[in-house]
Amino acid sequence: MDLFEYQGKQYFARFDIPVSPGGVADTVDQAVTVAESSGYPVVVKAQVQVGGRGKAGGIKLANNADEVRLHAGNILGMDIKGHVVKRLWVEHASDIAEEYYASYTLDRAAKKHLLMLSAQGGVDIEEVAAKDPGAIVKLHIDPVDGISSATARQAAIDAKIPARAVDGVASILVQLYRCFTEGDCDLAEINPLILKPTGEVHALDAKVSLDNNASFRHPEWDDYRATEELDSREQLARTHDLQYIGLDGSVGIIANGAGLAMSTLDVVNQVGGTAANFLDIGGGANADVMAAALEVINFDQKVKSIFINIFGGITRGEEVAKGIVEALGRVDLRAPIVIRLDGTNAEQGREILAKAGIPESKLMSKPTMLEAAKSAVAIANGK
Repeated sequence: MDLFEYQGKQYFARFDIPVSPGGVADTVDQAVTVAESSGYPVVVKAQVQVGGRGKAGGIKLANNADEVRLHAGNILGMDIKGHVVKRLWVEHASDIAEEYYASYTLDRAAKKHLLMLSAQGGVDIEEVAAKDPGAIVKLHIDPVDGISSATARQAAIDAKIPARAVDGVASILVQLYRCFTEGDCDLAEINPLILKPTGEVHALDAKVSLDNNASFRHPEWDDYRATEELDSREQLARTHDLQYIGLDGSVGIIANGAGLAMSTLDVVNQVGGTAANFLDIGGGANADVMAAALEVINFDQKVKSIFINIFGGITRGEEVAKGIVEALGRVDLRAPIVIRLDGTNAEQGREILAKAGIPESKLMSKPTMLEAAKSAVAIANGK
């Protein structure tokens, strides 16, 4: 679950990460009130979960109430890359001497937490990585040990953070790690992490993604869910408790397991197609789950074919097949299905599908992921 900037800053503040004084505003009058309490000059910032706000005119400096009214009025209701601005964050403007980058995420391959730190902040970290890979320090952290002040300080030195900012950056790295771990984040990112002319270091921006698997520990996250920006497909998926992310392609994807779903998206792309979604049905591919998944896929008018990619482990192939057959009796699909079924009891599953009497124009089975992807893409492309 991705948080808005203002929510991320509020989350940071819970872990003593310094942020600029400010507040949320839903109206022009509220923006002025927040600005008055924060102290001029202030920055009026659009709250949308997309980059490029500044270039789109969604971030403006204001020196007085009249300027706040002008900018708040212009930004509220603005469309930024398809996201309509409904809320503002108004904060005291900071004097900036230097900008850095810091983040924590999980490196699943290494099975460790990953710190990324750079003395080049304020731009996309991907841009820094492309132009100057050596400018990014990557440090794996054992979750059992965590990160010490000494390790954080050495990381700052290795990243060529100026000496006057090393202690401040190291302190925030320790606090940010607490936020990442104790706060159950998938990502905790500060870009930019700024040094003020006075020597203070603090977070000027916040990007936080929370791990939904830890939501049972955080009843307070319900407030965040109320503000999530979901399209109609994602809202429908949420009602069925499905792990779904809407995309812009024409091949609907259903897979069992996040890793397999990601691989399926990659294969579809490699053979010239575009995925309409990410949908992981996990290990419970019974009729109800499959019917719900197909209903969500079917809701997307852009979908021209459906690629079901199942590798049975705990999930048994015959149960998947029974689920698909029963689901097809419940959902009137607009797009044909291409299925790759492999793993536990896959042969029984394919036999059930073959005997179900479903015409090939509605469902076809392919032996490999690559062949299935090619067929699904060909259908989606009208070939």
